[in-house]
Amino acid sequence: MKTRCKEFAERPSKIGQDTFSDAAAVAGREILERLLAGYDGAVALCLWNGERVHGEVDAPCTVIFHQPSVLRHLVLHRDLVHLAESYLAGEVDVAGDMESLFDLTQHARQLHFTWLDKWRLLLRALRLPGRQKSASPAVHDGRAVQHRNTRQSISHHYDVSNDFYRLWLDPEMVYSCAYFRDPAQSLASAQREKLDYICRKLRLEAGQQLLDIGCGWGALAIWAAQHYGVQVHAITLSEQQYRYATERVRNEGLAERVCIELRDYRDLPEGARYDRVVSVGMFEHIGVANFPLYFGTVKRVLRPDGLFLNHGITNDSGWRDTPITRFMNRYVFPDGELARISDVENAMEQAGFEIIDVEGLRRHYALTLRHWVAALEKHRQQAVALVGEAAYRVWRLYMAGCTYYFDEGSINVYQVLAGSAYQPLATPLRRDDLYEKESEGKGCECVGNESEVNSSGG
Repeated sequence: MKTRCKEFAERPSKIGQDTFSDAAAVAGREILERLLAGYDGAVALCLWNGERVHGEVDAPCTVIFHQPSVLRHLVLHRDLVHLAESYLAGEVDVAGDMESLFDLTQHARQLHFTWLDKWRLLLRALRLPGRQKSASPAVHDGRAVQHRNTRQSISHHYDVSNDFYRLWLDPEMVYSCAYFRDPAQSLASAQREKLDYICRKLRLEAGQQLLDIGCGWGALAIWAAQHYGVQVHAITLSEQQYRYATERVRNEGLAERVCIELRDYRDLPEGARYDRVVSVGMFEHIGVANFPLYFGTVKRVLRPDGLFLNHGITNDSGWRDTPITRFMNRYVFPDGELARISDVENAMEQAGFEIIDVEGLRRHYALTLRHWVAALEKHRQQAVALVGEAAYRVWRLYMAGCTYYFDEGSINVYQVLAGSAYQPLATPLRRDDLYEKESEGKGCECVGNESEVNSSGG
């Protein structure tokens, strides 16, 4: 028995039920039934006429196809990037929990079709109308600056709008994973704890010189100067981050202790030397081919008895050519490239570092991303007003997908602490000092008010 899609009633098709023939609906239903054969997950799917093909009325996630041409193209070309672009263009909607959508990827990996299956799918796809008009997503395509690791590629992602990021980041504007005591902790509190945890790992002391590579909106640089009395040189390639961080440093009265610069790490002066170097969330833009230059530069500017903490995302297979990586490089991170943690450690050792400590924080990133997605969806109207519908959909899709894969374990985030090889290490024999301040409440006022939630621009 056919059932109607509740989400369709709440979000009527932009095309209209009567635009396409009954034959198209039959073909679409048969295609989806074959593609979903054996799938027992929770995602529901609905056609453009409101018919629910799979799933329950109260499904946590419902996919609504507004255009038959989406299914036609999927069968004829098997292009999952085009399917994602159809979502960006509004030809497909996803109602409910976007993270649940990625359960379908496990089913898709196990699909196997006989030649007869393929022939039947082809015949049904040809009964569907093609795209009636161009519906390219109104969002900037990053392929022109892909893999160049330049100011332009950084700008593609980070210079969208400070007000946009402020809608869903914490008040400190930290765009990397928080450090949670438990899942109930607020994002704001967990982000402050992460900032302080990094400072403790670096064993910061008053008067030291700290280099922050890829400083974002300046949260870590300001925290380190305020709470640990260090002198900070923070660099970024993002114009908007630079302006925001510079203004915040001035407002905090830290202009004599924190210097924010628009500078590429490759352009650091030959004579520059620092007691500590930190890089959080910038490493993913380096590119594996640039590892020797990146780690070599850090090694050059770090004093022999110094410490370096690299906080970056990795995956379990390296950056292969897949629909996911193509989508990410096209619409999210033009120069993004993930490596395995073993390759990262090897590159650090080749550059002359001794690995001191490695900590995986993927569960913390899954929790962080859920906060971000919830806040983004809560402020959807404001986000669309700032960056447009398509860009909102890019961020919603990419962050929900990252949540799923961090939770699953195929991507991870590691903090790697290192010192110069064959040199005395600036760390104690044990890690007790990392947790003593935390348990005794020293070093910072990290806990704060647990009722505090994400920043919403006010």
